[in-house]
Amino acid sequence: MKKVAVIGGGVTGLEAANQLAQMGYSVTVFEKKNAPGGQVSKWDRLFPNRRHSIDVVNELKSYLNGNPAIYLSTAINKITKKDERFQLEAYNQIFEADAVLIATGFELFPAERKEEYGYGIYDNVITSAELEGMFREHGHPIMRNGNAPKRIAFIHCVGSRDEKVKRPYCSKVCCVTAVKQAIEVKEAIPEAEIFCLYMDLRMFGPGYEDLYKEAQQIGINFIRGRLSEASELDGGRVLIKTEDTLSSKPLKMSVDMVVLMVGMSPAEGTDELIAALGLQTNKDGFVEITDYHLNPVKTKVSGVFTAGACTGPNNITDSVNAARSAAIEIHNYLNSK
Repeated sequence: MKKVAVIGGGVTGLEAANQLAQMGYSVTVFEKKNAPGGQVSKWDRLFPNRRHSIDVVNELKSYLNGNPAIYLSTAINKITKKDERFQLEAYNQIFEADAVLIATGFELFPAERKEEYGYGIYDNVITSAELEGMFREHGHPIMRNGNAPKRIAFIHCVGSRDEKVKRPYCSKVCCVTAVKQAIEVKEAIPEAEIFCLYMDLRMFGPGYEDLYKEAQQIGINFIRGRLSEASELDGGRVLIKTEDTLSSKPLKMSVDMVVLMVGMSPAEGTDELIAALGLQTNKDGFVEITDYHLNPVKTKVSGVFTAGACTGPNNITDSVNAARSAAIEIHNYLNSK
């Protein structure tokens, strides 16, 4: 039985592994964290229908019954190719495979790099991921003093479309995540005033525009402008400064909480991993692929494939589709040998 190594146990890696196992291959998934599911497992509910993320992760995990097998807390630190086979090393253990799928996903942009926004400095400046944690634990956002906020600002494009932090690309999911979260906050705290500060609203997917219309109908305020500065007021409130670019007027407002919509960054360690195989990153730091139009899962190294957000910002649907495409390409490759 031919063997496939899948590096990364997020949505992409699990889906590809499940598909390959059904095709009759021996599949091993290597996940550096102590649980599968990747970034999706940290979320509470998903856009556009607000399905609970745990449902998606649990369904993918339900197929892990020995094939595919999964090694948790296991980072691949060395990989070599010899005679059409691959050797993967993890903590002095050696694994062999006939094909490799790189599905290392992404990391969230470190919001502290935008010092002017006050993350890590002011108590009530949080990230979108931290807000999801609050939804899971409390059902609503909560300030450091234990109170529910009554005035909240969502700041779009933090670590996306920003040349200053070397993140010139759009992270694809931040706009719709902000709208989803704003609706959820309004439902949990009906009296709350909520503001979304955006550059452009990129609501490209099915059901996304409907979410935006729903947000407008329930009173979410949308302001076209990028945050320039945040400072802390007495009592932990936050003063934010921006410009309403539609009216060309400067704008200052005080809020109880600022939520930074952090974008996607390349996963740490992926560049070293692919460099060992003779691969490269693209201009944005994600894994380079051979053909974005006709074969977005193939690399220039025979037997090495890649899929999901390690190739660039992706949502769950894109990642699942890429995983299935990668499984087919791996199947074709192994049957051509």
